[in-house]
Amino acid sequence: MKLKITFISDTHTKHRYCEEDLPGGDFLIHSGDFMNSGYYEREAFEFLEWFNGVKGYDKKIFIAGNHDRLFENDKVKKYELLKQFPNLVYLEDESWGYYLMDIDRSIKFYGSPWQPEFYNWAFNLPRNGSELEEKWSMIPPDTDILITHGPPQGHLDTSGAPYSQPLLGCEVLRTYVDIIKPKIHVFGHIHGSAGYKFHEGTHFFNASILGEKYYYENKPVTIEWNPETNDLTFT
Repeated sequence: MKLKITFISDTHTKHRYCEEDLPGGDFLIHSGDFMNSGYYEREAFEFLEWFNGVKGYDKKIFIAGNHDRLFENDKVKKYELLKQFPNLVYLEDESWGYYLMDIDRSIKFYGSPWQPEFYNWAFNLPRNGSELEEKWSMIPPDTDILITHGPPQGHLDTSGAPYSQPLLGCEVLRTYVDIIKPKIHVFGHIHGSAGYKFHEGTHFFNASILGEKYYYENKPVTIEWNPETNDLTFT
């Protein structure tokens, strides 16, 4: 069997720019940074209302990112917002399974918002520190689809012009991804490296839809994926 999945990330309140490029399918996955400043409840509500209202997808899954300060700083407000949209799946250092009758097993998702420290943004931890080690050690070894905000080091983690900085991804995350080898790993954060890469059994997607200057430059990525063989095609 095949599942149809669309990946988006780093919409930064510009989510409506991509809505005509969302064809529908089984899953719509957002890898964080749905807010801009990240402080205002209205930004979060407008994204959640939009995400919940996107037509044609069976399930919608998302995580937070470094711009989504409200989701780290105000847990009460975060859960008040999430309660208004019970059909959305929000993952923050946790797993979620989706049972497939055709293959008699669940597809296992895991989502986490953390990344190496970048100024004073949200969900930041010291690079190469024990705190990141603790977070990434929580990823279950049987994860099929891993959703993080930032990339693992060495995979789609180079910023574009005029910055052109390589290897911005997380070294510790790379270590765990190399061990766990999820079938799919989707992230964003580094806008200039939007794209796809296959490495040692894992399909890597940097799903950032905005470029370095925060314009809508990269269309959402939609695939048809066979969870048994890990083969995929782009649609």
